[in-house]
Amino acid sequence: MNWRTKTTVLQLIMLLFCAPLPLSLAHAAEQENPKQAGIEITVNINQASAEELAALLQGVGLKKAQAIVAYREENGLFKVAEDLAQVKGIGSSTVAKNLERIKL
Repeated sequence: MNWRTKTTVLQLIMLLFCAPLPLSLAHAAEQENPKQAGIEITVNINQASAEELAALLQGVGLKKAQAIVAYREENGLFKVAEDLAQVKGIGSSTVAKNLERIKL
């Protein structure tokens, strides 16, 4: 084999082994941290700061958390958890992921 063929074969081998890596990393990130197993995480969406919301709600970063606080200040307290879907950037799927964490 010449060097070009060896290089191509090596690249194919690397591709086969490395291609699934991002998928396994994404799956690992979705799994719950074993240290947190059994710990119930809750957040009062009517009292929490933007930083607390970002840290405790899944799929909510600081910008979305700030939008939640701004919405709460402009429109009053949330009456039900599903009211979060009224906040720009927060969809019903984000609310569904966090229903067990949300307290009023």
